[in-house]
Amino acid sequence: MPTKPRVQVTPDHNLALDLVRTTEAAALASARWVGRGDKNAADQSAVDAMRLLFNSVPFEGVVVIGEGEKDEAPMLFNGETLGAGGGTPFDVAVDPIDGTRLVANGEANAMAVVAVAPKDTMFNPGPCVYMEKLAVGREGRGIIDIGAPIEVNVRMMAKVRGMEPEEITVAVLDRPRHAETIAKLRKVGARVYLIRDGDVAGAITAAQRGTGVDLLYGIGGTPEGVIAAAALKCLGGEIQGRLYPRDEAEKKAALDAGYDLDRILTTDDLVQGDDVFFAATGITDGALLEGVRYTRDGATTESIVMRSRSGTIRVIQAEHRWFKLTTLSGSRYGPDLDAHHGPAAGRQRRGHRSED
Repeated sequence: MPTKPRVQVTPDHNLALDLVRTTEAAALASARWVGRGDKNAADQSAVDAMRLLFNSVPFEGVVVIGEGEKDEAPMLFNGETLGAGGGTPFDVAVDPIDGTRLVANGEANAMAVVAVAPKDTMFNPGPCVYMEKLAVGREGRGIIDIGAPIEVNVRMMAKVRGMEPEEITVAVLDRPRHAETIAKLRKVGARVYLIRDGDVAGAITAAQRGTGVDLLYGIGGTPEGVIAAAALKCLGGEIQGRLYPRDEAEKKAALDAGYDLDRILTTDDLVQGDDVFFAATGITDGALLEGVRYTRDGATTESIVMRSRSGTIRVIQAEHRWFKLTTLSGSRYGPDLDAHHGPAAGRQRRGHRSED
């Protein structure tokens, strides 16, 4: 008996809403841990919720950008297949919590994020854990150059916007390794907006109009750089990056794997093609999204979903009723959550995040 031919599909508008459901689930599950000092528990809750919802989506996705291999945290691991199946596989980049430390400490700008692109179009970081990044919105596209001094980039942005360098704001990851760059920015007169974590949110904030941030600079996770590239492709912005080995062992591993450490990676190098989806839901309040808010009978979320092909950007405010969530997931607060005692007791953890 002949087998039924496999249907070849491409992402459509329905996938955008399906992706938002996964980030909403992750945000709702992890928000119970805001300010409780346990970033691993928050991360595990987000991972479990995102995985459960992903596996109801009618597509086949393969995780190519996950968080687990970098720091042995709870993970959606590289190579894991997500979705209910059917159709052509797609690359999936996930960060169930962009900013686990922000959640643990009850700080701003934590969110759940996911990006989807056609198969084999996302950059594979391999052993390259960190990269230097420079991100900007559409007005700065074609203007920035990560190979140039940061002061030059500030002056170029000021020129293209008809502003003075003193009116340009640069978001920078607050790390000791950026002390020299911060000093240079202040010397040129730029305003410096330090962010503790969450450079995916930082890159989007730099690319979105009306946020008051013009550029993002920082040496941070390479996986987050790929996810940010997906978002900026949808926004019409630009990100440039250079791989940044932290020691000789990482440098040797990267070179042995064939990576060019001098190469400047563009947005198209990090995410190819023109049909990219990106979705994010706020966990804590931030410059980009409002965090999860609880009510007597449920919760509210705010999300953003984007598609590069159409250039559509949607902000979605949703109300979630506990009764409906219980029906769908078997618990009041979402997957793996108990109605009275929070996350299920006794779950085995897999190490901790190293957000340095």
